[in-house]
Amino acid sequence: METSLDESRAPSRIGDRFTSDVVVRIRTLDGRDDWIYCHASILVMKSKYFADRLSDNWPTCQILDSRNCVEVHCEECDFDHHITVLRLLYISSDVMLTEISSVKNALGILRAAVQLGCPQIVSTCVAYLEAVPWEESEEEEILKIIPRMGSQAEPILARLQPVNSSAVAKIFESAIRFATSSPSSSMNDLKTSAQEQLEYMLTEDDDAPLLTADDAIKTEAKQCVDRLLARFVNLVDSLLLGDLNESIAEVEKTESAEVEKTESFLTFLSDLSWASQIVTKLEISSDLVLTWVETSARVLKVTAKSSQLKIQSKVVEVAAKVLEGIGYGTVILPTLKRAFMVKLWLPFVRDVRASVDSVASDDETDLTLKSDGELWQSLESSFISIILTLPSSEQAEILTEWLEDKQIRYPDLTEAFEVWCYRSKVAKRRLALVDGNNQTINRV
Repeated sequence: METSLDESRAPSRIGDRFTSDVVVRIRTLDGRDDWIYCHASILVMKSKYFADRLSDNWPTCQILDSRNCVEVHCEECDFDHHITVLRLLYISSDVMLTEISSVKNALGILRAAVQLGCPQIVSTCVAYLEAVPWEESEEEEILKIIPRMGSQAEPILARLQPVNSSAVAKIFESAIRFATSSPSSSMNDLKTSAQEQLEYMLTEDDDAPLLTADDAIKTEAKQCVDRLLARFVNLVDSLLLGDLNESIAEVEKTESAEVEKTESFLTFLSDLSWASQIVTKLEISSDLVLTWVETSARVLKVTAKSSQLKIQSKVVEVAAKVLEGIGYGTVILPTLKRAFMVKLWLPFVRDVRASVDSVASDDETDLTLKSDGELWQSLESSFISIILTLPSSEQAEILTEWLEDKQIRYPDLTEAFEVWCYRSKVAKRRLALVDGNNQTINRV
């Protein structure tokens, strides 16, 4: 067997048959078998397994050419690692690190070192694995192997341990401040990543949400979203006021200025679409819903200036969340405002859906809208829910307009129409029964 320069500096060399006084026979069930000439003094000093096997108390010690022979049985995948461990027993800990070279090797060597009771090698492998980065596949392998190795390998898992709730709260608060800010466009990718992770923290999937939102978390999130809403409203107002001033002064718009305004408006819509998910999860959606209701007419005026389906789609996404909150009673609005939202948004949503269905495009946004059946179903359900909360006369007006429109297929208000017909037909009888019961109660 070849020996490295580092090994040659040791007093004894592994594989030196002339000075060896013990043979280690490594075997697998698959028939792989190797004989390594070693030295008892080194094995006993650095390995508890060999110290036990070479002690006078071990009854099965065999003799081969006046040498002790110790058999080690292992899995096929660990065969080479056991031989490596034997070599590492002959070199210093500083050199061990250069021998490890990878996470995969470190795990294999660690398994063998634990089996053979080699504390110095175990310590070196643990230090290596604790310090180096892991690939995802390596991380999964570590989770399979390390927990079975006891306390000696615990430092390796430090980066995977759950953190306390105060640390989670602090990172959430910092992240949501950044995610609702308006940094330069060069930082958009960073902001998007922060938004995605915040949503992930609050999502319940196979695991419970990372964050349990208390009053302090909700207050911080509410303040951040309120600031985002305030900047959005200011932008909408400035866009409308800017158009008025420009028409009076007859100032020609520059192409770059128009692009900048459009991008800024689109960015805010994307942020609000994300924020609507967050406030819903945190059950603090009232401010976003109320602000959107108050700003809706102005938002549509700004949107009407652009023919970009990308902008219209983002407006629809935010409107869908707002209408859902109104339709399911998460936010309570008076009758006039509920009717206003239906009459304002139903034609817009209907027209956008028609545009999406008719467009022939490979644009990712267009394709996403076409395939997002959940979004369109949510809007349809919200419209039906809100319509059925309105006075009968308001329902009749909305349903009449729907029945006369050429885009009757979407949204499909058939359910609302059926309920209205039933309620209207039985109204006199039902209310007469109520009046009769009231008179009976009054006489009593």
